[in-house]
Order: sequence, then structure tokens, then C-alpha cells
Amino acid sequence: MTAVDLDQTLLPDTRAADARALGADLDWLGAVVAARMSRRRGAPGPTLSDLPPPPLAQDSLWGSFVHHYGMDIGDRLIVLLALAPHVRPQALDALFTLDLATGRGYADAGGIQGTLHGGFLPTAETALFLLAEDDLATRFAIQARFDRDYVLARHDLVRVDAPPVGEPASAGALRLSGSLIELLTQGTLRRPDFGRDFPARMLTSTLAWDDLVLPPETLEPLAELEAWLAHGDELATWEIGRHLQPGYRCLFHGPPGTGKSLAATLLGQRVGRDVYRIDLSAVVSKYIGETEKNLERVFARAEALDCVLFFDEADALFGKRTAVSDAHDRYANQEVSYLLQRVEGYPGLVVLATNLKANLDQAFLRRFQSVVPFTKPGRAERERLWAQALAAPAVLSPDVDLDALAGRHEVSGADIIAIARHASLAALVRGDQTIRQADLVAGLRRELQKSGKTL
Repeated sequence: MTAVDLDQTLLPDTRAADARALGADLDWLGAVVAARMSRRRGAPGPTLSDLPPPPLAQDSLWGSFVHHYGMDIGDRLIVLLALAPHVRPQALDALFTLDLATGRGYADAGGIQGTLHGGFLPTAETALFLLAEDDLATRFAIQARFDRDYVLARHDLVRVDAPPVGEPASAGALRLSGSLIELLTQGTLRRPDFGRDFPARMLTSTLAWDDLVLPPETLEPLAELEAWLAHGDELATWEIGRHLQPGYRCLFHGPPGTGKSLAATLLGQRVGRDVYRIDLSAVVSKYIGETEKNLERVFARAEALDCVLFFDEADALFGKRTAVSDAHDRYANQEVSYLLQRVEGYPGLVVLATNLKANLDQAFLRRFQSVVPFTKPGRAERERLWAQALAAPAVLSPDVDLDALAGRHEVSGADIIAIARHASLAALVRGDQTIRQADLVAGLRRELQKSGKTL
């Protein structure tokens, strides 16, 4: 069950119970902070083991969330610590305490103070202060919870910001993903907006699956892909599931305008999954190591959303590895290796689309469960596409010969739509709904000119 599923299991009238469950845990966090600061000042106070968290209400959103990710007390406290500034900042007020010997705050308590927020913004050091206290071995163990392979970062629950230049890694602020804050406070999971943390746009279409005009050699592997989306979780429980890697990786390859993006969009709509096209220009960075970080954010957020990832023009990112001639070549190859691992570990569907299959790294091609060819439509497909594009309320004049257009001109589906748009606009400018052969020929000529061809 994903974070999206958690939202769907709860009814609106449970929000009061959800707030009580989360409030009880925030009370516990406040007690832990107060006790730790008391001991830090040399006064007596209970330890973390003396302050067990309240029992979880399994039917609450907070209880379901903690149970779903298998969180122990440490994970639970870290999430609460990152959440507190958003919902109960006063729970951290005790961390403002000054050390009377130095006249400033306690260095080991971490945190960022003096912000516009006015409250205490916890850092990774703050979590170490509460959970490890002064035990160095425990500190090292707790630090591992901030690794990108640990559940908190792997599922984009809590991450540590990059610290200021020259500061230790533990000086980075604890951050919850925006979607998680919304889920825990509003009970809903909003689709993410395009931005630096999630450089992807959701693909939508007003068309339906039956509008997709593709040859049998393309439709057959798409049917298998749909079957995995519908039954992949169930298949994982079978004996064969022990031998299968998580997720599904598929390559769409073929010329532009042959329906790769549309097929991914309609496939997602057909099985109730959002499809996000990754903006490669926002992912790929000229700075060494930044591409990996950008992709990590995308994959972590996508896992929480249980969505389909669509990489268009994938050869720009997943292309052949180059011979190593300098440091940039070496890091570029490391990025490809990282992508191989990250894509293979993604539990959902990843679709890569390319116009040139030969440009992709062969090591990566071997990792696809399915390779789907998209070719320019044949005559039968073109006839269907012309008929769909020029359906009512458009009226065809007697001189229009769609059979001749479909037979003589090997254009793509995208070309046909563009030609039909040109002809339809020409009819509207005349003040009627009649499509003329001359309008279609003019549109055809324009589309052929784009690729350097003549009518």
C-alpha cells in the first residue's frame, strides 16, 4: 500500500480522530524534548526509554502511515521532529534554552534559529541529540537513517537539506516532502506541481483507449503491459514472484508522431495511474553529481505517488556510455550506472521513449521486460486516423478523397492531426464546417515541408 492508498482508505469523518492520534504523538515528542534538555542542563529527567510513545490508533491516518512503513520509535520521532514546525512549533520551544556557561544555545542540540518562522527548525543534529544523546556508537547508527537507501529517504518521507558550505552534514535542516505534509494534515495527497524537486508534468488526454490507432505488433505488448499494471501486485505473491525483480521497465521506440506519449498516457488512464513525463532538461546537470541527486528526488517522489514515469527522448540521458578520457566522462558513465540501478529498483512502471533505439546503451536494453515498436501507420491505420480526425461536426465536401490521401502519403498520426487542424480552421474562417480537398492538400504540403519533403 502506497501513500496514495493510505489516503483512499480513510473517510472524511475520521479527521478528528486522525488529529487526536497525531496530537498524542506530538505530545510525546514535546515530552522527549523537554526531558532531554533537562538532562542536558544537568538536572534529573527521564531518558527516551522511560518515555514510550503512546499506543498507535491503527484506524487513524497517522497510525496507518507509521504501520505501513514499519517505523520504529526512532523513525517515528524523526518524522514528528520534521513535522512539528508545520503543525505544533511550540513542541520544540525547549530547544531554545541557553547554555548559561557560554551564553548561547547548546551546539549538540543543532537546529536553525532566527528565521522568519520564529520557531526552532530542527536539523539532523537535533535528531541525533534526541536519539543518540552522548553515545557515539548510537550516533553512528542513527546517522544511517539519513542515508538515501534508508526508508525515510527512499520513500521521500524525510530528507536532510544540504548544509551551508563548510558546515557538517548534520547541520542540514530536516524536511518533509510537501505531499507528506499535506497527507498528514489534510488527509489527501495532492498531485505535485512541476518544480525543482519534481521536474515532471502529468500527461493527460481527452482521448480514450479505443481512439488509439496502432498495428497489432504494437498493441500486443501494450496489452501485456496493461496486464502487469493490473495484476503485478498479485503476481508478486505467486511462487514466480520470488524470481522477479520489482517493477516493470519498458521501451517505446519509433519515429516522432507515432503515438508513444499518447499510448503511455492512455495506458495510465486505463488502469487508474497518473503518468508523469520527466523534463530531462531540468534533470540533467553540467555539475558533477547533480544529475544523480535530481533523479533521486524524482524516483523517491514517484514511489510515494505510485505513478508511471515516462522518459521521452531517453537516449539523452540513458545513452551509450563513452570511453573515459577525463573526469567528466567518468562521472557521466557513473550516472548511467546509477540510473541502471535506480530504474531497476523502482517498484512501478518506467517507460522510456526514443526515436532511435540504436542510441541506447545495450546494457540497459537487456534490462527491459518489454520493447514496443512504434512504426508509422500503414494504409489501414491511416484510413482510421483520417476518419477520426475529420469526424462530425466536420462535413467533407464531395471532392475529398480520404482513400487516396491514406494510400499515397505515408504520414504519421501526428501529421494527420496537424493537417486536419489546418483544414478545419480554414473551414471555420470561411464561416462553415465543410472540409475541402484543397484545404487538406494545403495542410499536407505544410507538414511535408517541415521534414524537407515536397508534395
